This record gives sequence, C-alpha cells and structure tokens, in this order.
Amino acid sequence: MFTKRGMMNIRRVLTAIAAVASCTALSHPVVAQQNNPQNRREQERRSQADQRDIQALVQLVDAVAAVKQPAPADIPVTWAGNHFVRGAEGATFIPFTLAVDASKAAAPGTALYVRAVSKSAAAPAPEQNQQNRRGDQPQAPMYPWDDIQFFNLPSDGSVSRAMMLKPGEYDVFVALKERSPAEQQRNQPPAKMGLLRHTITVPDFTGPELAISTPIIATAVEPLTSPLSPEEQRANPYTFGGALRVVPSREMKFKTSGEFLMVFWVYGQPASGKPDVQIEYNFHHKTAEGEKYFNKAQPQVFNASTLPPNFDFAAGHQLMSIFGVPLKTFPAGDYRVEFTITDKLSGRKLTQNVTFTVES
Repeated sequence: MFTKRGMMNIRRVLTAIAAVASCTALSHPVVAQQNNPQNRREQERRSQADQRDIQALVQLVDAVAAVKQPAPADIPVTWAGNHFVRGAEGATFIPFTLAVDASKAAAPGTALYVRAVSKSAAAPAPEQNQQNRRGDQPQAPMYPWDDIQFFNLPSDGSVSRAMMLKPGEYDVFVALKERSPAEQQRNQPPAKMGLLRHTITVPDFTGPELAISTPIIATAVEPLTSPLSPEEQRANPYTFGGALRVVPSREMKFKTSGEFLMVFWVYGQPASGKPDVQIEYNFHHKTAEGEKYFNKAQPQVFNASTLPPNFDFAAGHQLMSIFGVPLKTFPAGDYRVEFTITDKLSGRKLTQNVTFTVES
C-alpha cells in the first residue's frame, strides 16, 4: 500500500467544494467585447468587420449542416477531447479542447463559432429563414448552444472552451475563420476557414443513482490566487468554482519524476447534509505476461469528520475528489487504476477504470 511509511509517500489528497461555473448560451449575431479601441471610428470599423465574420461563419455552418457544401479544411481542426460535469438547472457542463493547425493561419486573429444541434429536435421549417407575407424579418433559429467569439490562436493550436447542454445527443459544429481586417483591402485573398462536426452524448447527472463526472486525468491542479474575469473564465473552462485550475493531460503520459493526478465529482448523494463516501484505488501494471496487480493507495474518506463544517448539499456544494500519487516507484509501462466509490449511507458501489502510461 502507498502510505507515508510504505513504498512511497502518497501525495496529500486535497478536497475542495467547487461549484461548476455557469455558462450562458449566446444566440447570433454576437460580437465579443474587444480591448478598448483608441477611438469610436476604430470601434465601428472593428464591429463591422466582426459582423461580417459572424455572418460568414453562421452561413457556413448553415450550408454544411444542410449538406449544401463540404466542410472547408483550410485550417484543420480536430476534437481533442471533452469532459462532462454536472452543471446548473439540470444541464451538464462540458469543457472541451480543440487541436487546431495554427501553422495554416496567416495571422493569429481568429473567429470561432460553436453550435450544438439536438439530434432529436425537428429540423427548422424551410420558410424559417425567409420573410413572412407581411415582410417582417425572420427570427434566427434557436439552438441549445450557439456562441461566437474572437481571440488570438495560440501557437500550439490548443483551444479550450465549454458548453452547457441538457442530457441528450447532439451534433456540435465548430467553425474557425481568419479574422477579417478592420477595413477590407483590394485583391484581398479569401480568408482561410475550417469546420469540424462532432457528435456527443451528454449524460444526465440529476438522478439518484451513484455516478461520477468524467474523470479528468491532469498534469497539474492549482489553486488560483485571484479570481478570473468573465473572458478569462471563458478561455479557461477547466477552472472550477473560481478557485481551482485543472490542467488536463492530453496524452495520459507521465514521467517517473512526476505524479499521477485525477479529478472527478461524485453524484447521487442526499439532497442535503454531508455524504459518507469512501474511494479505494488499485493499480495494475500491464506487462508482456499480462496484467498484474501492482499496488493500492490509502482510501479517500469523505464524511462529517473530513469535510469542511459548512459542507451541505442543500447549499449547492458538490463532492469533489482530487487524487494523486508520485510515480517514482512505478516502472515504465502502461497502467490501469481501478477505483471503487462506496456510498456508506445507501450501501451502493460504483467501480470505474482509467489507463495511463509512465515514462522514464
């Protein structure tokens, strides 16, 4: 067993009560706030250019969704991964990461449009986007998630954002476009664009069954020294409760000089009061001869004696586990960690598994 006096010193387990940051779906057209412009004219020029980008992206997704044109691939974009965490009002908070080939963009300025469409919803009527007989302008279709924003694409092409969706199956459209200049230029080449269509099935965490969020295998878990602004939170969706930043591992690979970190939330608890939960961890090493038991960690215990005195589900608190072990005694190779959550109040159990790799 990994204990303070055993093979290794287990990393001190942190516990925190983190409310998932709420997100509000934005309907188009949307213009994200820009840095303070030098004068009103520059602001107006920028707004007009942004509106052109918004229109181009919305029309692009409309056309691809209707199979009227293929998805452009001038700027390749892939879905690197996502996680599901219980959100507010029966919705699920979905932080996700995109892998964008930033080398294909002429400049870092980028317009990003994300639209989620329920696969069970009826298709919009053909006349929905046309004027009615009285000549009134049509209302734009409403989607479960519809958001446009502008930012500078990082050099590594890794972009993390988030959505909030009700349980169900969705097609998610992610469209990228080089941001237009404030003033259109003569003989300006067409802006490069990219579009990704990805299907997700959003789980329901509101039931009484014992359940957990998607485990986040992390390279770091860090407390924040100061709260983020709304725009900073938008660009850093793996910041929870305004107090804790989690850095997900993209490849699930760790050095023996580092540590294995995992973060998740436990659901299916009473509507009020404190839980009585124990989580046990067993590590298995995958060898040429087959998988072999390696070791186990000291269990985590969450109850009235270990949680903060003010912890109460009725106050909206969530049970969050942050678990970690140093890897200095792990031989290089592939591992599976099996963890069992036991709700001692109900007697229910839930077992989950994640895999990771240790490199020397």
